[in-house]
Amino acid sequence: MATKDNRQFLEFEKPIKELYDQIAQLQHMAEKNPKVDYQASLQQLESQIQEKRKEITAHLTSWQRVQLSRHPERPYTSAYLKRMTTNFVELHGDRNVRDDKAMIGGFALLEGETVMFIGHQKGINTKMRQLRNFGMSNPEGYRKALRLMKLAEKFNKPVVTLIDTPGAYPGPEAEERGQGEAIARNIFEMMKLKVPVICVIIGEGASGGALGIGVGDRVFMMENTWYTVISPENCSSILWRSWDQKEKAAEELKLTSSDMSRFGLVDGIIPEPFGGAHWDYDQAAATLKTQLVQTIRELKRLTPEERIEQRISKFSQMGFYDELPA
Repeated sequence: MATKDNRQFLEFEKPIKELYDQIAQLQHMAEKNPKVDYQASLQQLESQIQEKRKEITAHLTSWQRVQLSRHPERPYTSAYLKRMTTNFVELHGDRNVRDDKAMIGGFALLEGETVMFIGHQKGINTKMRQLRNFGMSNPEGYRKALRLMKLAEKFNKPVVTLIDTPGAYPGPEAEERGQGEAIARNIFEMMKLKVPVICVIIGEGASGGALGIGVGDRVFMMENTWYTVISPENCSSILWRSWDQKEKAAEELKLTSSDMSRFGLVDGIIPEPFGGAHWDYDQAAATLKTQLVQTIRELKRLTPEERIEQRISKFSQMGFYDELPA
């Protein structure tokens, strides 16, 4: 659904849409009756929209957060780079097969410091989504990412990865070119990078597609994102032979940012504007930027050896298990 200003709404955002429709009606009446002052009524409706956004945010289910992470107007990697950095220079290709458009990366200035940014890019319309393969990288995308990480290490520059993918591309040609090996190689090499590495899930964080650029000294999640081994739909199709149980699967998977933080699998949650990052790109980017700048400063106080040791230790301790007596 879309309003006069082309804003799109999810099912549970309908109360907000209704308020926007009322604003559109008042604006139309104001055009017809310029002598009548509707300003107070418009301001009241704007305040109601803010309150409704706040109210909806406070009562989101796991499935609704999954929906927000996929919102068609949610900011992607390029949107954050545009607002957080200057002088971004995109670098292309894995020096082997081709340039994967689903994975972008390059050097940029973050508060005057050169940082290597790498992230998934989904595309903002149908044509671009097809070009970007809906954010699903092929092996060459992960190999490009690793090439750029090694380049950052060579020049002693921090690495920031922005994760937003429904998963690595599962096609036969991707498997033929070594999808599993490419992701495994990245995980192995990221453990040993000598420079600070920060990973942020900004949208969907699915399976190996996310892990391929998801190993870092600090791993953060934006508030309305998810991170797990399988999507709720695919989990539902395996367990219940249907996508109809996707909402139940989302709850059972414990995939939200609060779940991941409680399990100790991520290091922090980055707040979003009320209702989701798609409501205010600038605010979302400013909050993310503040976290990145602060974290880079913290990590630079450590030696490369200390960072690597702590990184390996952190990931080695993840998970819960019991040992049966012999």
